[in-house]
Amino acid sequence: MRAQIRHDAMAFAEDLPREGVAAEPSKAVLDTGAGRLSLTVHHRMAPLERVWRELESDPWNSLHQGYDWCRAWVETHGHPLAIVEGRLNGEIAFILPLEVERHFLVRNAQFIGSAFTNFNSGLYSAAFRRSAAEVSAKDLETLLVEALRDHADLLSLTHMPLDWRGERHPLAGLPHILNQNAAFQLPLSATMEETIAPLNAKSRRKKYRAQVRKLETAGGFEHIRPTHVKEQKALLELFFQQKAARFATVGLPNVFQAAETQAFFHMLLERNQGASDVPLELHGIRLKGEHEGKIAAITGLSRKGDHVICQFGSIDDRLMAEASPGELLFWLVIEHSALDGAALFDFGIGDQDYKRRWCTMITDHYDILLPLRPAGHLAALTHRSLTRTKTFIKGNPHLYALIQRLRAQGTLTAPVKSED
Repeated sequence: MRAQIRHDAMAFAEDLPREGVAAEPSKAVLDTGAGRLSLTVHHRMAPLERVWRELESDPWNSLHQGYDWCRAWVETHGHPLAIVEGRLNGEIAFILPLEVERHFLVRNAQFIGSAFTNFNSGLYSAAFRRSAAEVSAKDLETLLVEALRDHADLLSLTHMPLDWRGERHPLAGLPHILNQNAAFQLPLSATMEETIAPLNAKSRRKKYRAQVRKLETAGGFEHIRPTHVKEQKALLELFFQQKAARFATVGLPNVFQAAETQAFFHMLLERNQGASDVPLELHGIRLKGEHEGKIAAITGLSRKGDHVICQFGSIDDRLMAEASPGELLFWLVIEHSALDGAALFDFGIGDQDYKRRWCTMITDHYDILLPLRPAGHLAALTHRSLTRTKTFIKGNPHLYALIQRLRAQGTLTAPVKSED
C-alpha cells in the first residue's frame, strides 16, 4: 500500500513545545581566539531558512544537511529538533541541523535523518572554516555542552569525513572515532573513456559490451530517467518492492519498510523540480522484447554541485540476471554524470565488491561523540565499543562471511542500518 505522509508531523515538529525542552531558543556565548562565538538552539526550521539556504549554497557543505532534505525528514518523522545556529562576532558561522531521538533511556542529538545519510558535514560559512583553527576544541566543546545539555544527553554526529576537498573539518578537534564504514568514490572526467582509464578499462569496456549484447539479444533496453513526478513516484514504489524482495532473499531487515521512510523519499522527489542541486532523481533500465516494459534495475541519485551520490539501488532478480542490469545501470549513470559536468561519483558508505571494482578513492568517515550529561558518557562508551567490534568483524573476511551466512539463514535478526 502506498505510504502516506504524516501531515500532522510538521505541526508537531515545528510548532509544539517538547517535554522538558524550553519553547524559546536557548543561547550560549564564549569569547574565543577568533572572537565572540555564540550558539543558539532552535526548535523550528522556518526562522533559519534564509541563512540556512545561504550556507547550503556552498558546495563544500553536504546536501544531506540542505533545507529541503531536512524539511522532508521533519515533515514525515516529527522528532524534536535542536538546531544549533553558530555566529562568530555576530556573523553566521554554521548550522548543525539536529533532531533528538531517544535510544533506550538516552536522548541522542544527531543530524536530521541520519539513518539515510551517506555523508554528513553540517553547514559552515567559508569564513568560519578559514578561522575555525583559532577556536580551540575545548572552547567549542564547552559551548556545545552548555547549549545542548538541556536538550539531549549525547551529541552524536556520524558519517563525517574530517578531511574533505582539501579542508580540515571545523569540528575535527571534538572527541571522535573512526566509523566502521568508509565511502567509495570515483573521480569523473569529461568523457567515459577518460573516467574509466584509471580502472581496468579494457576489461570494463568488454564487460559493458557483453551486457549490452545480452540485453539486445532479448529485445533491447532503454535507460530511463523520468522527469514527471507521477512517473518518478511510480518508479520509486517499484524500487521499494524490489528492495523488499531482495532483503527477504538475503535474510536482512527491510530498512525501507516504514511508511514514514517511504513518505520521506516521495517528498524528496517533489522538491527537486527546477533546481540545479537535486535531492533525489531516479534512473532505471526498462526492457524491451520478451520482457517488454519491465524494469530490471533502479538507482536513486542526489547531486550537490559537482558531487553525485548514489543513495540506493535495486534489481529484479527474475529479469535478465545473466546480463547484470544493475552493473550496467551504474555504467550508464556514471557516464551521464560525467557528461553532465559532475566531478565525483560517490557510491556512499559501506564496503562492497562492486564499489571496489568501480572506485579509486576511499574516504574515511568518523563519528563525533560528545557527552552532554552523565547518561551520555555511558552511551558514548557503548557506541565506541560497538564501532570497534564492527570494525574488527569487517576486517576479518572469514568472520564477516560467517555472520553474513547466519543472517541469510535467519539466525541473526538484529536490526541493521542501511549501510550495513
